[in-house]
Amino acid sequence: MNKITVIGTGSVGSTIAYTLTVMGLASEIVMIDINGEKAKGEALDIKQGVPFCNPSNIYAGTYADAINSNIVIITSGVARKPGQSRLDLAQTNVNILKAVAGEIVKYAPDATYIIVSNPVDVLTYVFCKCSGIPEERIIGSGTILDTARLRARVAEYYQVNQKNIHAYVLGEHGDSAFVPWSIANISNVPIDQFRDAIQSNVEYPEFDRAEVENYVRKSGARVIQRKGATYYAVSMSVCHVCKCLLSGIDTTMTVSTMLHGEYGIDDVCLSLLNVVGNKGAHGKVMLTLNDEEIAALHKSADSLKAVINSIEF
Repeated sequence: MNKITVIGTGSVGSTIAYTLTVMGLASEIVMIDINGEKAKGEALDIKQGVPFCNPSNIYAGTYADAINSNIVIITSGVARKPGQSRLDLAQTNVNILKAVAGEIVKYAPDATYIIVSNPVDVLTYVFCKCSGIPEERIIGSGTILDTARLRARVAEYYQVNQKNIHAYVLGEHGDSAFVPWSIANISNVPIDQFRDAIQSNVEYPEFDRAEVENYVRKSGARVIQRKGATYYAVSMSVCHVCKCLLSGIDTTMTVSTMLHGEYGIDDVCLSLLNVVGNKGAHGKVMLTLNDEEIAALHKSADSLKAVINSIEF
């Protein structure tokens, strides 16, 4: 019996609830929103498709209904508009998160919390400082989606299964994110060498790091420009985190958590490779980064700290 509460029933929150249902990850899903009628409508719409999925109870509720939740997913906040950066949203969404935290923690003190609202690293930090929940049970969705975008683009270059690609996006979920290319590989072959390593009649294009990084960095903005919002891929990534939290076996993934001296960085939330399982995000994998990559990580941390220092919480 797994119970998951989703706070915020906009495009992202509703799609997460729908995806959780299709994946069969929860026997009970509570949907909470300041607009109660919207939450009821979304819950009813999903509930009527449950006969085609694993049995589950999906309903709109209040914070009190979140009692005994295994996982609480927070998506509430103002959405990013075309041309707006994630950091522009900071103060508004910090205020919303604080209000939510003040209510939900009373009813679900033992849950693992996944922060999805943007700017996700800043909000994860604020939740760590304000909620009283142990840090290992506070996870920001971070660069797990950026990492998926990276692997998707590399897979297109070489027409290879994305699961064969071992590459990550680290740092901020935003403009200062970076790819540590020194450890990126496809089936243990460095990505830059993979084209020459393949014995095939197929002509593969020359790999362009800058193009791939730009693709990853601009993907969210491109989707927003074209259709108004991003919600499918982020929902799939959040549900993957949920699946791993409910699993008995740990999984590594790039999510945002509090740092305590890793790579010389302290008191900020950003994405490193974390060990995630039914104990939460309970460990970090210290990747062997080169000096340039460590400098990029520090730059990302400094960018986030500047925003944290500029907001009131």
